Amino acid sequence: MRTSPPADHAAVPQVTFTDPEVASVGLTAKKAEEQGLNVKVLDYDLADVAGSSEQSDAYVGKARAVVDLDRGVLVGATFVGPDIAELLHSATIAVVGEVPITRLWHAVPSYPTVSEVWLRLLESLGRDSA
Repeated sequence: MRTSPPADHAAVPQVTFTDPEVASVGLTAKKAEEQGLNVKVLDYDLADVAGSSEQSDAYVGKARAVVDLDRGVLVGATFVGPDIAELLHSATIAVVGEVPITRLWHAVPSYPTVSEVWLRLLESLGRDSA
């Protein structure tokens, strides 16, 4: 008999379709620290990625990633901005699959799109940090 593993309720993606949209998956930095994880928080201004100008010259948005430094995996992500719900699926896969940060470097984002933020977040972490 085959059984499924229990659901990981911490990794359920959620989107609030407001203006701007808010999307998140996984743990917040506070929750991760409460669980005793050694985390690094990565913040990035989405207006600084090339793809945001494809949407608007006045694009405003933020991205946050929470990385477990001991395991070298993403444990949470939050995005705020226009049409950012599209960024959530890749974050969900990284969190649920516990994809090592060293592997995420090889998941090249489409350019120019807002998903370029993944590369910028990894650059802010640095190749030697995870």
